[in-house]
Amino acid sequence: MESGAQDRRSPEWLASRNIAARRVGRLAIVVRIRMGRAHFEHADFLEAARTLAIERGPAAVTVGSVTQHLGAPIGSFYHRFASRDVLLAELWLTTVLAFQEGFVAAIEAGDGLAAALHTPHWARANLEAACFLLLHHRDDFVRGEWPDALKLRVADQARQVESCVKRFARERFNNTDSTRLRRASFVLLEVPLAAVRPHLRRAERPPAIVDELIRTTYTAIIDA
Repeated sequence: MESGAQDRRSPEWLASRNIAARRVGRLAIVVRIRMGRAHFEHADFLEAARTLAIERGPAAVTVGSVTQHLGAPIGSFYHRFASRDVLLAELWLTTVLAFQEGFVAAIEAGDGLAAALHTPHWARANLEAACFLLLHHRDDFVRGEWPDALKLRVADQARQVESCVKRFARERFNNTDSTRLRRASFVLLEVPLAAVRPHLRRAERPPAIVDELIRTTYTAIIDA
């Protein structure tokens, strides 16, 4: 493969493309407002909520702050979301499913190490989304009353993670008792998260040493 094609697939290139796309989206909103043709998309509200959560924390995301950030009427918000809680839950779910896709694919391919390394890889390519998702607890977003369909999607997401951990424990440790499940959860989820969080708190992409630390810990536990 030519080096130019590799560069276009690098985490740095993907991250710069994502940032550029968000800037274009925000500029389009400003242009629509100034031209008196403000029409806000569902994704505009999600993006505004994520920006506010990253900059000021989940508590700063309110109906008023989101609509003010967009310059949108409050009625436009309620046309799309029943409440602030529904907005936050949908934002969290959309982001976690995007993150989870590569993790699940690695588990299904029988590659536990790739699943563990997915966290820093995804964080490098999606820095803003990683700061939003990995620096806060699920309960900061998933609370309150939601439509039944959203409840089912959140429950399905949790079951998918549990299923992946159980499958890994069965394949690597030949057992799914509480000890093996705890070990599997530690190497797949807890170690990668602990390794990337200090860098995300500084809004920086995890350096290469993070992969080395995850790989070393993974190998030590799997081979123990």
